[in-house]
Parts: sequence; C-alpha cells; structure tokens
Amino acid sequence: MNQATAHFASLQKPLRLAVYDFLRTSTDPRHLDGVRRLWQASARSGDFYLRDYTGRYCLGCEQFYADDERCLEHETPPEVVTEQNWFFRLSRYSGEILELLESGRIRIEPAARRREVLGFVRAGLSDISVSRPASRSDGWGIPVPGSPDQVIYVWWDALANYLTADPARWTGATERVHVIGKGILRFHAVYWPALLLSAGERLPDTIFVHDYLAVDGAKISKSAGNTVRPTDLIDRYGADAVRWWLLREVAPLGDTDFTEARLIARADQELANGLGNLVHRVLSLARRTGRITSASPLRTVHPLADRIDAALADFDFRAATGAVVEVIADANRYVEQTRPWTLDGTDLDEVLGTVVSTCRELATELSPFLPDGAARLHAQLTSGAPARLYPRLAQ
Repeated sequence: MNQATAHFASLQKPLRLAVYDFLRTSTDPRHLDGVRRLWQASARSGDFYLRDYTGRYCLGCEQFYADDERCLEHETPPEVVTEQNWFFRLSRYSGEILELLESGRIRIEPAARRREVLGFVRAGLSDISVSRPASRSDGWGIPVPGSPDQVIYVWWDALANYLTADPARWTGATERVHVIGKGILRFHAVYWPALLLSAGERLPDTIFVHDYLAVDGAKISKSAGNTVRPTDLIDRYGADAVRWWLLREVAPLGDTDFTEARLIARADQELANGLGNLVHRVLSLARRTGRITSASPLRTVHPLADRIDAALADFDFRAATGAVVEVIADANRYVEQTRPWTLDGTDLDEVLGTVVSTCRELATELSPFLPDGAARLHAQLTSGAPARLYPRLAQ
C-alpha cells in the first residue's frame, strides 16, 4: 500500500467511517479481472475500433480536451499527443444517455449539475479514446485484452471499480448512488453509463455532485500547497467538531471556504453551548432531585425524523442537521421559559421528563451524523450523570 492509499485508509477510524470495502484498483485481483470482463463485453457489442489520434491531453486529470476546451482543474496546459488508440463508440449511445438524463432515470443532484451534463450531451457526443500505448504508461495500467501493446485508459479502469469490487452488490442493490466531485461529473454521468450500456450491466440511479473545499478562495490541493490534513484537525478538535463543520457549513452548490475559526465557532455554538449545555443543566438538576420521570418530548420532535429523511433524500446535509439544531434551540427556550430550578414536585418532574425525552430523541437522530457524540449522549441520559458532552474549543 503506497503512502497516498495509506492516508485515505487511515481516515476510517478517526472519522468514524463505516467502510464496506476498500479497493485499490492497481493491485486488487477482483478489479483486474473485472475490468477485463467489462472490456470483453463491450468488444462483443462491437463498440471498439483502432485509430490514429492527435489531441490535447492533460496529464493531471488524464483526459483529452477538444481544441475549444481548457482544463479547469490544472494550471499546466494540455500537451499535444499523437498516438494510436482503441476508441469507444460513445456516439452510438447519445440518444439513450440523453433520454436517461432527461427522464430522471439517472438522477443528478444538484439540479445545476444536471443542466451542465444535459448541455454537454445535447451538443453531441464524440467517440472517445479508451486506451494508451503501453510505452507511454510507465509500466502502469491493465493491458488491453488481445492488444498487449496498449493499456486500458485510466478512467475506464477506475470507473469499473464500482462494479468489479462486488458485482452482486452492484446488481442487487436497491439503489446505486455515486458521490463525486464536480471535476469528474462527465466521466460518471456520460462515459460510465455508456460503458455499462455497452456491457449490458445495471446503471447507476443517482449521482450526487459536490463542489470543492477552498482556502482563501482557492481549491484545496497538494499542488497549491494549501492542504489541510483531516487527521490534524481531529487531533486538535475531535472528530465530532470536524464532522459537524462538514455537515453544517459545506454548501450544496458552490465551493466552501474553510477556516479553523469557523469550525471552532460552529462546534462551540451548536454542540458545546447548544446541546452540551442543555444536557448538563438538566441532568445536574435531575441528579439533585434524584429522579427522572417519563414524559413526552417537545412537539417539535415529532416531525424531526421525517424532516431529516426529506433533507437527506435531497442530499442537503445542512438542512438535515439544521432540523436537529432547531429542536436543540427549542429545548433550550423551553428550559428558559419554564425555569425548572424554581419548580418542585410534579411540575419539576414534567419539565425534566420532557427535556430528557427530547434529548433521547436527539441522540437517536444525531447518531448517523455524530456517532461518537450521540453514543456519549445516550450514555449520559441512561446514567443520569452530567459530564462535559462537547468541550468548548475556543480558548
């Protein structure tokens, strides 16, 4: 495992990611065999032909660009390359891909990205090069079946991993969702469906496209020297704070500027001061009374699960977590209005029971977003022992 791969794999534990599979396409035998099978299936469909080609090639994104196009991702201009390659008959699938996108059979979110792809397809699809001379690949790549002097184009190879990792999971899944960056939209929304149509495989259902994280308006990248290591942020602020910033502040459309100050402010305002302080106040008071009676949660809790589900169906993480924040704020207002520290008897029992029941529902709904923090909240509500749930990050 090389250093870059190891860095990605190492994020699973600190970020509390549930990973079903981790496939390294350059070495995993499942992938190598699967790519060959897909290539041979397209070959049987008559979708490959060999031709000489001269084009402008960007090494950074491994893509040919037309004369009137420029690479928006890399500063180095594409170099002119002349070579003999295998071409894929993408033009054969223009009408079918257009119908899939227009009908919503392949859903693309957000809508602005759907319009972008539709504009590209409606302008007409040209056949694409899907191999490179082995002499130009520096020993990297999967040889083209029956043509060992050529290797399969890196993007054809890479896209296939969705299927090659576990074919039964791909074909049997209720829904197949891709989560991708905007710079690779064309590959996933046009080339990948065409490959699958050619090979006779199931299509993706949804493609969710995110924009970029930026620092001072510039995309975070190694070449720009403005990288931010997630593990460093987790070491300083904890996984809850990092996950919460990504969920609460990253825009559904448009790049989002990152600063540590914004991460700290968001975590302190909504986690430490909002939810953490609420739980600490109520459990401290309940501990003095020695009991927490059962009561219904606040009315705003009742539609919470449906609101979150609806927001997630639209891939709107800010709206989903915003619904949680609204209930936290409502619970804090309820405490201020009822002033439980001035109550006793059944009045106090009702107020404490209401807030604790509300917090239990919040812990349940928070668990997909903040698994560690939600588990701590559940534990505190079960034991009744107040503790610092979310530390304040600002010094």
